[in-house]
Amino acid sequence: MEPELVGAHEIRVMLGGISKQRVHVITSHRNFPEPYQELVMGKVWRKSDVEAWIRQHRPDLVEG
Repeated sequence: MEPELVGAHEIRVMLGGISKQRVHVITSHRNFPEPYQELVMGKVWRKSDVEAWIRQHRPDLVEG
């Protein structure tokens, strides 16, 4: 089964609607998960990796 993937736009939404510039800074940080793949349209990450990062680094955004 293929992993569910997200790009910069989806990550922006997952992080509460941050700017394109801010998502670039966050995804470039060494503690952010490595991209699953780099495509012509940009980098993509496993959604589960991004969700785990959000739970650890931005718990205020976790529902529930």
